[in-house]
Amino acid sequence: MSWQDAHTQALLTARDEVAFGAALAQASSVLGFEYSAFGMRMPLPVSNPKFLMVNNYSHEWQQRYAKEKYLAVDPTVAHGLQSVMPVVWSDKLFGAVPEFWEDARGHGLHIGWAQSSIDVHGAVGMLTLARSHDALTPGELREQIPRMQWLAKMATEGMLRMAAAQRPNEVPVRLTAREIEVLRWTADGKTSHEVGQIMAISERTVNFHINNSLLKLGANNKTSGVIKAALLRLL
Repeated sequence: MSWQDAHTQALLTARDEVAFGAALAQASSVLGFEYSAFGMRMPLPVSNPKFLMVNNYSHEWQQRYAKEKYLAVDPTVAHGLQSVMPVVWSDKLFGAVPEFWEDARGHGLHIGWAQSSIDVHGAVGMLTLARSHDALTPGELREQIPRMQWLAKMATEGMLRMAAAQRPNEVPVRLTAREIEVLRWTADGKTSHEVGQIMAISERTVNFHINNSLLKLGANNKTSGVIKAALLRLL
């Protein structure tokens, strides 16, 4: 059995944060890390994105991180929301927030690596592996990065499944091909009349598809509908 096979089942079948955290910690330990954390930003709502987080950091650091609102200034989080390139903790990375970096090291977090992963529906997950000693060498990174990247992807899928299992009555948004095409032209700034001309259908039919899309997306107007559809990667 491969390393991946040994941990996939536990990550993908976790139904609560405790089981998910245990599976993640076990996989991370095999890779040589004491601590593991996984956070996910859901695509909606736009104005106040929902974050899901699981980690095995000390209770003191978890409280400190929340109290000081470090999520808003954590440079690894900012990086993960913009890039899927892995990042290794360093003085340069935390140069703009020295108090945060000093605080983290004061809680035993000296060495770390982070990797983000983007789901097809727009959720952004980020895996962080950390330890209190033994710097990450170039050789270790070359050997472990494929496993770390795989773990980030599996954690993303596992957390999405866990979140879905906790909301069994939630129906995923599914748009028809025609609704998607109409919204795409609308996103490009075309009016209903112009979309009708492009697609060789009536303006009334265009509005029919738009209204159906807005109902499915729970949006109040075309602008909101297009934004939600784009964030959910339906377009």
